Amino acid sequence: MAGRAPRTVGEFFHHAVRRLSAARLHYGHGTHNARDEAAYLVLHTLALPPDALRANVRRTLSAPELRRLEAIVERRVRERIPAAYLTHEAWLGDFSFYVDRRAIIPRSFIAELLRAGLRPWLARPVRRALDLCTGSGCLAVLLAHHFPKARIDAADLAAGALAVARRNVARYGLQARIRLIRSDLFAALANERYDLIVANPPYVTAAAMRALPAEYRYEPRLALAGGRSGLALVDRILADAPRHLNSQGLLVCEIGHNRKALERAYPRTAFVWPETSAGPGFVFLLGREAPPVRQAA
Repeated sequence: MAGRAPRTVGEFFHHAVRRLSAARLHYGHGTHNARDEAAYLVLHTLALPPDALRANVRRTLSAPELRRLEAIVERRVRERIPAAYLTHEAWLGDFSFYVDRRAIIPRSFIAELLRAGLRPWLARPVRRALDLCTGSGCLAVLLAHHFPKARIDAADLAAGALAVARRNVARYGLQARIRLIRSDLFAALANERYDLIVANPPYVTAAAMRALPAEYRYEPRLALAGGRSGLALVDRILADAPRHLNSQGLLVCEIGHNRKALERAYPRTAFVWPETSAGPGFVFLLGREAPPVRQAA
């Protein structure tokens, strides 16, 4: 460390910002820039609340604290490991989740829509809901929170991801309301019907997979790769979802940057594109009464 070693929380924070900025890292796993990432790493490592940086800037660091802070920033820089995998913690809004490399790091525009209760698009009360491709179980937990009378199924093909999800379901005491199911999309859900299905499936195109930054390569490929067009799993979800939705049921599906490809493939389908923090076009809604019609190849 060049010059005098940082002595206070504030000094180390500014040192970490400079170190992360110089390393030209990639973000997008909960933070979007070096400043926010440095704040998160400092606060988590010191076991401080998420809003406690300003109140602690003059606090003197002990030698063990400084060593822990140096070590985690050094790993982030040298190994390009996403911060969430270093801390085993990820946040969606006010909810924190355990995460490790068995599951994709929680992030979804669907979480934003759930905060508003999916108004005004839900036409019926939600008593049964499905989180398809649940990964860490984060959306299943949010479904249980926002629809307190609903029973939730959370399905994923990866046994490792379901183990992570089980830990998060237990963390929020939701074992009685969330059922974890190993399933290749709807394969193990043959007779199930839902008022609401949410899905954040793999949707990264083959070309984008080849160009992924190092940080994203730590995540399970199974949770990212969506085939040549990014729609391989989305096509399957659209084909099967109507028979798993109750009357006036709703499908909510995240597709990243694939809106144009989806609309080319389904030109006669009335997708609804709600506004998100990134704008419209990242999540589509489709009711059971508006079944998808795919363009012939």
